Amino acid sequence: RMREIINFFNYKMHLGSEIVITPKVILIIFSVFFTTYLFLKLFKKITLRALNNETRSKFRSIFTFLNYSIYLIVILITLDTVGVNVTAIFAASAALLVGIGLALQTLIQDVISGIFILADQTVHVGDIIQVDGQIGKVENIMLRTTRAVTRDNKVLIIPNHKFLTSILYNWTENGTLTRESISLGVSYDTNVNLLKDEVIKLTNEHSKILKHPEPILLFDNYGDSALKFELFFSMNRSFEANFVKSDLRYKIFEKLKELDIEIPFPQRVVTHKNNPSKIQR
Repeated sequence: RMREIINFFNYKMHLGSEIVITPKVILIIFSVFFTTYLFLKLFKKITLRALNNETRSKFRSIFTFLNYSIYLIVILITLDTVGVNVTAIFAASAALLVGIGLALQTLIQDVISGIFILADQTVHVGDIIQVDGQIGKVENIMLRTTRAVTRDNKVLIIPNHKFLTSILYNWTENGTLTRESISLGVSYDTNVNLLKDEVIKLTNEHSKILKHPEPILLFDNYGDSALKFELFFSMNRSFEANFVKSDLRYKIFEKLKELDIEIPFPQRVVTHKNNPSKIQR
């Protein structure tokens, strides 16, 4: 009877002309697979205990990818150890693997990029980022994609390879405080000292603009029809910068009207050939 059991486990099943497998090999594979599962589970449990909450969520994503990679390596090593011709398996499926590799090229690139992002902490949940002209607050970082919410509350799904192939601006990498600016132009007969005092005072009165560091109004240049100024101010809620800038422009416009300060616009002189009189508009 023992001989029958031994013969059963050694029974050779041919898969193609070169691939031979036996019940004993299958049993060994499942045993190694189960042992690997227990080891990875224990390793994950021990590792998660040593990490903080933010790092735990990142590690879970990486661990999911590593799980499949380790299982695949273990199975291939086991097959080779017990005598299965692994080279023949690869040769038989080479064309299929090439096709799958080409089809999954972008997916693999996204996953690898996701691992780099999670490992070197390029981007964190809560960061405000700008990539390919799109601005959003990061809500979730996965292995393949990163999800961010735009200023108009739309979900921006970014393939992770974009962070490696495009220029990434992380507005909050150095903290939540950001320096913002708006431009304005006034006529040449403006009292620039009065303008400076009133614009700075108006900026300081805004509830979402920081008092320190103080706002600055820089005399930028002499334009063709206007004196050009640049107002710089600081915020710690940069995701709302566009709304604050708009609100500030409204207030400055009303203040300039109140002070009777002209905001000039370009003028053009046109001369008609048949009529030498000049028309200004």
